[in-house]
Amino acid sequence: MLRLGTSSWNYPGWSGIVWDGEYTDNALSRFGLTAYARHPLMRAVSLDRAFYRAMTQAQFETHAAQVPEDFRFVVKAPNLVTDARARDKSGRRTLHNPDFLSSDVAIADFVRPALDGLKSKLGALVFQLSPLPTEILGDPAAFLGRLSTMLRALPDLRPAAPDAVVAVEVRDAVLLDPRWMQEFSAVLRDAGATFCLGLHPRMPPLAKQLPMLRSLWPGPLVCRWNLHRKHGGPGGFEEAERLYAPFATMLDPDPETRHALARVILGTTGAGQPAYVTVSNKAEGSAPRTVVALAEAIRAQTGGT
Repeated sequence: MLRLGTSSWNYPGWSGIVWDGEYTDNALSRFGLTAYARHPLMRAVSLDRAFYRAMTQAQFETHAAQVPEDFRFVVKAPNLVTDARARDKSGRRTLHNPDFLSSDVAIADFVRPALDGLKSKLGALVFQLSPLPTEILGDPAAFLGRLSTMLRALPDLRPAAPDAVVAVEVRDAVLLDPRWMQEFSAVLRDAGATFCLGLHPRMPPLAKQLPMLRSLWPGPLVCRWNLHRKHGGPGGFEEAERLYAPFATMLDPDPETRHALARVILGTTGAGQPAYVTVSNKAEGSAPRTVVALAEAIRAQTGGT
């Protein structure tokens, strides 16, 4: 029931960890996914690139053809539908985005291409909402109503992808306050969606996000470990990128988060629910090393050696 993986795979620095030698970016772009899927722990991968530009059905089909039947993809929705503000050519959010939480755009540019392209290899569709502007956070009823409308309009994934789930990830800790959480979880439950556990400095630590998961219990686990908590300031992602490259070494171990996540995984899978957990290089310095360490933490908690 557990599928671990990383955020993308095109990292030459993983030589000797995932790859059997030195390979160029071009070689990994062409052949890396097939090699990655042969790693015994890598049973999923997060397609984060889809956030920056919507992927086509043909692109999803190409990825699906490179992995075995029991492999699953976690796919991020394009920012076209998850950003409340539009982005300029440099990627900065500027103006009001008319397509924010648009069900038509979500279905046409995200759900349908991913579902038709990946079919049974689709694991999770993640709507990672960028930090919301003050005017939206100031009107929770309108925001949650809009989110509900979009989620309830999405097609049923199960006929083509029986294991697939829809998850919503947020970057505003206020959404997990008691005054919001009950209504937020009700929106997700009513739409058959779940909450994506986002391990990111903008959000509370894992333990403080658990009440949201409990409010949706029993249900699947979707977790994206994005960024080490030490990189919580402006430019934190870029800082981590600079410090951790080429992503061959676990430079900032976080065993507390790993052990807590292992407990959540065991509780979820022990109840017969699927768990999709993907890790970024920016979590501890090297995503595949984190995956191995997380697997070891899970084994230790089950009494294994």
